[in-house]
Amino acid sequence: MKFSPLLLFTALFAVLSAPLLAASTDSEYMADMTFTLRTAVAEGKLVYIGQGGEIDGQVNPTLRVPEDTLVQINMINGDGALHDVVAEAFEARSDRVSGEGSSSVLIFRTGKAGEFFYWCSVPGHRAAGMEGRILVGEPGAEARASIESDDLSHSPMDLPPAIGSRSAQNVSVSLKTTEKVGHLADGTRYKFWTFNDQIPGPFVRVRQGDRVTVELHNDKASTMIHSVDFHAVTGPGGGAEVTQVAPGKTESFAFLALKPGLYVYHCATPMVAHHITNGMYGLILVEPPGGLPKVDKEFYVMQGELYTTEPHGQRGELSFSLDKMLDEQPEYYVFNGATDALTKTHRMEAKVGETVRIFFGVGGPNATSSFHVIGEIFDRVYHEGSLSGEPLKDVQTTSVAPGGTTMVEFQVDYPGRYLLVDHALSRMERGLVGFLDVSGEPDHDIFEPHE
Repeated sequence: MKFSPLLLFTALFAVLSAPLLAASTDSEYMADMTFTLRTAVAEGKLVYIGQGGEIDGQVNPTLRVPEDTLVQINMINGDGALHDVVAEAFEARSDRVSGEGSSSVLIFRTGKAGEFFYWCSVPGHRAAGMEGRILVGEPGAEARASIESDDLSHSPMDLPPAIGSRSAQNVSVSLKTTEKVGHLADGTRYKFWTFNDQIPGPFVRVRQGDRVTVELHNDKASTMIHSVDFHAVTGPGGGAEVTQVAPGKTESFAFLALKPGLYVYHCATPMVAHHITNGMYGLILVEPPGGLPKVDKEFYVMQGELYTTEPHGQRGELSFSLDKMLDEQPEYYVFNGATDALTKTHRMEAKVGETVRIFFGVGGPNATSSFHVIGEIFDRVYHEGSLSGEPLKDVQTTSVAPGGTTMVEFQVDYPGRYLLVDHALSRMERGLVGFLDVSGEPDHDIFEPHE
């Protein structure tokens, strides 16, 4: 074999330069900030859970990073399904991996300040919950407004005490209609129309035989006429005919609470469905003489739907779509006015052995609910809000029409997180879920997980 100086030079150069090339490559991708996310099933959704540092244990944590920073996201597969993580704004995408314990890495460099997002691109996984925010630097005023907005959701624990055994009396109810931009979903806001700055409106509680005076004031800043129709009222329009109130004006009427039951009230100004979908609904309970049986916990929950011009998931301030409402194609379903009202904002809690009562109504305006609590059985269901007859017993799921109600009662016997849902379960992906957290000692005769 002939000796080749060129071949020897090439070989020596490759050997000597290899460590230098490796060092250069490591330096190029030495991230300024590193985050670790583990995929999991939690809160009834597919999610990322933060591992380590400030995001440890957080579901779909917000990643806060400076401008012009090299960021690395390590994704660990914690549930065995196929997953990845992408950050489209930075043209970055990890490999898809399956199998519990497998991992993948995403690396990108940030630019200017703003709000961006990461998610799983496997079909259906983003809609099922695998999405989080990336906040770069200090967002400007517009970005901050898209993240932060007024909370108009009504706490399910905010309702008056039981009437009890008192006699009939005169009762006054004051309502104020307002039009306010409020929080709808993460990074999303919407101009709601409300009773008393809340969705749903106040829980009104009276006794059969009470004479109720209703005063309705329309805020002077409103752009619309508003009214109120109580389904518990016997009279023209349930009161709506005499409460078509212009901005800055007040109207009132009185009615006799003739029938016991749980009833919806709502705005009934044309176009009525438009006013309802924007948040103008609530419940009035007319207790029978002697009141309701005593329970340990009472909650107030209402379901509604919103029709936005923008597709589900778009950030910023959304606008109303008349066409989607008329076609009955909502982009969002909500409990108590927001997609996260009963998962993040308000915490429903009970203890093992306690009895729970849920006053549930559907504002609508269009969708019927198949109300269900995952992991529980309703001991008693007062179907369609009727309180004068015997309740149904041992019920799994109950149908509630738009403009309708139900009252359910059950004892909680085992600790854990129980999900409030509409059993048309695809609606969970559009925001319709709530949590009831039950604490206490487990009874393994009732339920025993096998390791």
